[in-house]
Amino acid sequence: MLHTVVMAGGSGTRFWPQSRKAIPKQLLKLVGQQTMIRETVTRCRDLSDEQHVWIATNSTLSPEVKRQLPQLNPEHILVEPAARNTAPCIGLAAIHLLHIDPEAIMLVLSSDHAIQPESGFVNTVNQAVKLIEAEPETLVLIGVPPAYPATGYGYIQTGSAIAADLPGLSVKDFKEKPDPETAQQYCDSDDYLWNCGIFAWKANRILMALKKWEPEMYAALNRISAVIGTPDYETVLAAEFTAMKSISIDYAVFEHSREHLAVIPAGFEWDDVGNWNTLQKYFPTDDEGNTVLGLHCGLETSNSIIRTTDDHLIATFGVENCLIVHTPDATLIAPKDDESAIKKLVTLIEERGYDQYL
Repeated sequence: MLHTVVMAGGSGTRFWPQSRKAIPKQLLKLVGQQTMIRETVTRCRDLSDEQHVWIATNSTLSPEVKRQLPQLNPEHILVEPAARNTAPCIGLAAIHLLHIDPEAIMLVLSSDHAIQPESGFVNTVNQAVKLIEAEPETLVLIGVPPAYPATGYGYIQTGSAIAADLPGLSVKDFKEKPDPETAQQYCDSDDYLWNCGIFAWKANRILMALKKWEPEMYAALNRISAVIGTPDYETVLAAEFTAMKSISIDYAVFEHSREHLAVIPAGFEWDDVGNWNTLQKYFPTDDEGNTVLGLHCGLETSNSIIRTTDDHLIATFGVENCLIVHTPDATLIAPKDDESAIKKLVTLIEERGYDQYL
């Protein structure tokens, strides 16, 4: 049985001031008709029924996750007591799946990515499941053919076909985020895919990989597994999970060995919706190159992104290449193209003690 595990614990600071600690990016409606987490769960409806969808999040976000996804089993909202990156998160989900389904196959994906078309996504995942059913030891990554020479993503270097009668390619190497020249080389080649952070495998198989490469984490997960469904669960979870190493599944498992790794080229377009500039891909621009969401009146205003509400007017004069985001209690005005500065600004706001605005 295929279980969908949605990782939804991120903070989404690049979308401040709309994204906040209590309502981050994945719980907002940014580029679609629904919030990002709702769109993610909806996208998986033909792969896993509602009783086989799991959300991994934190205690701050879990009430809003439950409110937005009332159709899901509340016991399938897994609350991580601390942020420990993707390896502990995936391990925690795996032990819960195995508690109810010893043969569980996991589809693991993020809650805040844009994917289209849905049919291409479903077909790609079905190919991954076909490969896993034929080769149960396989850990499958989904890689996206690069649409442009991105410097903000890691890349997967592909090898030969797994088998003549099965989907998937071997994984030759992983490449860190490249410089522009190297990214162009990757993009011009047929041998590189974006690593989009979507995976599929047998739940027991990923635990065996953690046992081999992260034995302390595996031992802690076993101690948590032993108390699932008992009154001791919360106490043991808090102690064991918090003490785990913070490490991604890439570094915990994938980087150690290419054996039993496979990659399926995605049959869909993918976007991690990483910053405010992404809105220009999804919403129209006016004659001056502005992307405007909400009430705006501008004079000599060009190439800017302006987001407000329908009852709050933003008026601009002599503005170019600017990002303006209005919320009821905070307004951001910044150069449009310096995406890293927003994270620095959020850090400064925290240092100044303005936590109520984060």
